[in-house]
Amino acid sequence: MNTREIMDESYNLRVGVISDGKYGERAFENIKKRFKASWIKVPDIPLNVILDDDVEMSIPDCDMYISYVRHPDIITQLAELQKPLILGVLPGYGLYEQAKRLNSHVIHAPTMCSLENNTGIDEIDLFTSFYGNPIYNTIINQSGFVEEIEVKRSSLCGSSEAGARFLINKQFNEENLQNFALRVCHECRAPRFGKTCDKEVAGIIHLVSLFDGISSEIYLKLNDDLKQFISRIKNDYITRKKNSKLN
Repeated sequence: MNTREIMDESYNLRVGVISDGKYGERAFENIKKRFKASWIKVPDIPLNVILDDDVEMSIPDCDMYISYVRHPDIITQLAELQKPLILGVLPGYGLYEQAKRLNSHVIHAPTMCSLENNTGIDEIDLFTSFYGNPIYNTIINQSGFVEEIEVKRSSLCGSSEAGARFLINKQFNEENLQNFALRVCHECRAPRFGKTCDKEVAGIIHLVSLFDGISSEIYLKLNDDLKQFISRIKNDYITRKKNSKLN
């Protein structure tokens, strides 16, 4: 499928963003620019309340859903819809395993910006052609300044674009790259909830994506200190990915 066909198909994908009111609004605002998106509000129930019965929810029919719900019982109920489901919030890995047993089309990642379009689930792979692990095309001029950054795939929260805007017309050096990662972390909307979201990882993911977007010709012209910095960041990312249950 070529780029034009992917873009044409994306406009017909119906994406339901489900929230209990705490998280997900910025993602919804970005998603609706590309897809037919619905904002779906469900009850905000305290986590210490154990539900004996299913919660009454009005869930419109969509091709796939993204859940920012925090209560485990409601997350389980959403998995039972048997639709492709991305868990944007996860209280714990055990719940993910439980949801996967109920619905093989449930996925999660350490951060929403580490989502890849290789799940084998058509709806999610179409969605993650546009949102997920960022893809940059970075152009550095002869003077070592960032001339242009094309964001070919973005994080859901928009931190990919914020980081790119920060680097434009700045020298491509370690200090500015560290500040690029900090800008991404500042804009990141990974929930401070559970043990599977990590803003620092989001910064590292964006750095690695930025480095991957540099041509080999430009890379060879970088000084040795900068090459060593890039190598350290990439090795750090590989280590973190290996240590994560959700990779």
